[in-house]
Amino acid sequence: MTTFRSEEALVGLLSLAVVPWIGWTVLRGWREGRLPIGRGHVARAERPTAFDLLLAAYVVGGLAMTFIGADLLFGASLR
Repeated sequence: MTTFRSEEALVGLLSLAVVPWIGWTVLRGWREGRLPIGRGHVARAERPTAFDLLLAAYVVGGLAMTFIGADLLFGASLR
């Protein structure tokens, strides 16, 4: 199965479109002291370790989406 350049560009743009939302979630969670998970929230005051792990997961997810988008858009072949 082959992929066309237009498909790679579309998926790259979609993955980069998610990055600002992830960044906004991290910044808002850092300021307010709670991060969303599913339909609930994890509060820094109640569960600091869980909050830190969830914050790290959001950051890693944002970096991964940035990496995937850049790879698909610019054809960097970083895989």
